[in-house]
Amino acid sequence: MKTKILLGALTAALLSSPAFAQNSVTLYGMIDAGLMYTNNVSKSGAHGALFQATSGNINGSRFGIRGRESLGDGLNAVFVLENGFNVQNGKLGQDGRLFGREAWVGLTSERYGFAAVGRQYDSVVDYVAPLSAEAGTFGKTSFAHPFDNDNLADSLRFSNAVKYASPSFSGLQFGGLYAFSNSTDFNANRAWSAGASYARGPLSLSAGYLQIDHAAGATGSGAVDTAESAANGVGGFTLAAEVQRVAAGAIRYAVGAGSVAFVYSHSEFEGSTSFGSAGGNVSFDNYELNGEYPLARHLKLGLAYVYTDGHVSDTKTYSTDPKWQQVDTQLVYSFSRRTDVYLEGIYQHVSGHHYVAFIDTAGGASSTATQVVATIGLRTRF
Repeated sequence: MKTKILLGALTAALLSSPAFAQNSVTLYGMIDAGLMYTNNVSKSGAHGALFQATSGNINGSRFGIRGRESLGDGLNAVFVLENGFNVQNGKLGQDGRLFGREAWVGLTSERYGFAAVGRQYDSVVDYVAPLSAEAGTFGKTSFAHPFDNDNLADSLRFSNAVKYASPSFSGLQFGGLYAFSNSTDFNANRAWSAGASYARGPLSLSAGYLQIDHAAGATGSGAVDTAESAANGVGGFTLAAEVQRVAAGAIRYAVGAGSVAFVYSHSEFEGSTSFGSAGGNVSFDNYELNGEYPLARHLKLGLAYVYTDGHVSDTKTYSTDPKWQQVDTQLVYSFSRRTDVYLEGIYQHVSGHHYVAFIDTAGGASSTATQVVATIGLRTRF
């Protein structure tokens, strides 16, 4: 009830204020709802096929408020407050946050770039993800690499963050983020990242780095709340670790109306308790090849293949290293610029003793080394 009252008051204030007309305040959003079939899900000692209604299978359902005010001489004040929610049950996303997807205020200038403070995305998401199958215009959450180990599908967002992004220098842009721990222990639960991109003609290049320090068991007071990822099913699983590092790069080339891209990412989890590793190290090397092509005026095909090479330093429980292979397929039919329907199919196979398949949006892990997901969904934007 308090949330409804707050949202109603905030919207009414924005719409009734003279600043609404003068300063470009916009209410926007997206709703993504679907029906999903998973061939094998293991839960509570039982396993079998799972049929479920989904929210945010590709793009998280959300609404937001963005604003801009001209301060003169090409300088603008900007802000974004973006909420995530589950359209199937109406619950708030991001562990119950009102504006859990984004919440920041900043300044932007064509000459000097962009700077902001608040809850934001890291540089791997900003620069590398747009060229991957985890792009918001592609498969996003449903096409995440196993456990979203490289955060390309933004399972984690960063609170207490300061971000800078440069203007474009003949197609070259760069930027970085630092997220404070807000603790007397400066190193506890902090994060930092940096990235760059270059685009010229049909060629696009990007690279990014992310490091999270001492966030294992974090509860939200610092840069990262690990409960947030697990609670909302984005990634579906939290790889707890004392130190997490991600380095990623991508290259894309436009071919006619379509495109083909290659993405590589390496993620490390030091002091991890995942996969039976008692304070050891877990790492992943992800190799992704993706492509998109319009089959007709309103119909687009998307394909991706991902090979993930995992390494576990403590093999007492899991005696071998895991290897994942995942094939992602997508058809999107656009009724208009705002509304489309999509059909997706995902196949995953994992090799290695004791490991089972687990597609991130499947609703649960398989009881075997293979899992298949099929989804039909509808998206509309406003």
